Amino acid sequence: MAEPLQQSAYRVQAYLTEKGHDFEVKEMSTSTRTAQEAADSIGCAVAQIAKSLVFEEKGTGRLILVVASGANRVDVRKVGAAMGRSLRQAKGDMVKEKTGFAIGGIPPVAHSKPLPTILDRDLRQYEIIWAAAGTPHAVFQLTPDSLGSLTGGEWMDVREEK
Repeated sequence: MAEPLQQSAYRVQAYLTEKGHDFEVKEMSTSTRTAQEAADSIGCAVAQIAKSLVFEEKGTGRLILVVASGANRVDVRKVGAAMGRSLRQAKGDMVKEKTGFAIGGIPPVAHSKPLPTILDRDLRQYEIIWAAAGTPHAVFQLTPDSLGSLTGGEWMDVREEK
C-alpha cells in the first residue's frame, strides 16, 4: 500500500482530481527541489521539468507565476516588458504566505489564490512534462496542453538568451 501524501502534496492531488484530471502526484525518495534534481529523480530531461517561479511586481507586491522549462533561465526583464510591469524575484516568506507553498515545491496549480501565470513556450515541444506538487519531493506528470488549461496561463518566450 502506498504511503499517504504529505498535506501539501495531497492538496495538489485533490485540486487535480477536482478539475477532472487523473494525474497522479508521486512523492519521490530523492529531492525534486531543483529542476536538475527533479530530472535525475524522474529519469527525464531537465528541459521537461516545468519549474514554477514566483515574481513580485515592484511597487504593488502583486505576484506573478512563471512556469518555465527546467533548462531555461527566466529573463525577468523580458517577461516584465511583455506584461508592462517591472518584476523581481519574490521573497520566500511572501511566496509561502500568498501561494500556500514553500519555494522548492511550488506547483503550477492549487495556490491559496490563483496567480496570473506565464508559461514558457519551450515546454510545448514535449509530449510529457513534470511539475512540482507541493513539496520538495513531490511531482506529477502532465502535458503542455493540460498545463495551459489548468493554469489559464499565457504562453510566451521567457528564456534568457546566453
